[in-house]
Amino acid sequence: MTSIHKHDFVETWTGPLAQGFDRETDLATLQVYLQKFSDDDLMERLLPRLSEEELADFFRLLAVTLKKHLSDAEYHDLFLKQSPAQSR
Repeated sequence: MTSIHKHDFVETWTGPLAQGFDRETDLATLQVYLQKFSDDDLMERLLPRLSEEELADFFRLLAVTLKKHLSDAEYHDLFLKQSPAQSR
């Protein structure tokens, strides 16, 4: 089975992990953190411990961020990994 998702950046980034150093480092650090955060083993342990309020906060942050920065086509292509026609 071929994977449609990838998390290569976390495996290849060799720069520093820090916030507030410069924008490039901030962006790389956030990408590494998010890829580490979404690791299946971590999610299996963490998700059952989240409160309903914490779940709602995560959903809200993700939805607002995606809606603000992606077009509908980008959302379907990059996030859902499907064409808009497939989601109907």
